[in-house]
Amino acid sequence: MNPVLETIHTRRSVRSYERQLIPKDVLRRIIDAGNNAPSGNNAQGWRFVVIENQTMREKLAALALPRYKAWMEKAPQTLKDKRADIDRETSDPVYYSAPVIIFVINSGITSDMDTPMACQNIMLAARSYGIGSCWVFFGQLPVDDPGIREILELKAGEKIYGPIALGYPKGGFPEAPEKKESIIKWA
Repeated sequence: MNPVLETIHTRRSVRSYERQLIPKDVLRRIIDAGNNAPSGNNAQGWRFVVIENQTMREKLAALALPRYKAWMEKAPQTLKDKRADIDRETSDPVYYSAPVIIFVINSGITSDMDTPMACQNIMLAARSYGIGSCWVFFGQLPVDDPGIREILELKAGEKIYGPIALGYPKGGFPEAPEKKESIIKWA
């Protein structure tokens, strides 16, 4: 199989990580892949905040946990059921104790279309290095905290896309979920 297609087909959301650090040069290449995503009018308005410091990751997790629990109380039962195993297996159901968290931040006029492509490039590049990733919606929850806003240097109008948890998968990459058949109309 074509190596690009193989990377796409084998990328999975990883929610359990080894404690092994990711080398800085590999992280730079992964972020560079995100930076090479297409953007409207070549704006490239994104920026990346990489959290590797364990104390900072623990602070983020501690701030996110009560917000996660409050959000989950209002969630549909089907989501609660899907998250039950995760909630039992980890003390950090938000960032999954990943050794690296990348916040992808943007505020440009086309950022809602551009930045998800940068995030996808990051996750595909990570997979190509044998590194697992997970886009974590819940990781956005503590950004109302002034200390977190300061660390991320969030400015008015900026939005977080991601964050993305990264690390070497504990026990390997998960099996592929069953995919629905493509819906295609040929004209």
